[in-house]
Amino acid sequence: MESSRGQNGIQLLLAAEQEAQQTVNNARNKKMAKLKEAKEEADRVIGQYRAQVEADFQRKVAESSGDSGANGKRLEHETDTKIQHLKIEASRISQDVMQMLLRQVTTVKN
Repeated sequence: MESSRGQNGIQLLLAAEQEAQQTVNNARNKKMAKLKEAKEEADRVIGQYRAQVEADFQRKVAESSGDSGANGKRLEHETDTKIQHLKIEASRISQDVMQMLLRQVTTVKN
């Protein structure tokens, strides 16, 4: 009887060990499935964020390039205005400058 109880105990231990191994394997599989699911979710969130950032960047590029045309026209207008102002000033004082230059060139100093 003792040997049959011993055999029975060993069988119970083996069955318990197999059950424990199966439980561990199930837990490992569930863990891997959850990790895979979390990675997929993270990839999805990252993709959405990347798309949003790219859209914002493209919008800003479009806005700034549109402004550069307006800025170019504004700068061109300001430059033309300043050139006209300088031409007017030059023509206004050109006679005085010519007189001063002639006086300096023709005056003899000892």
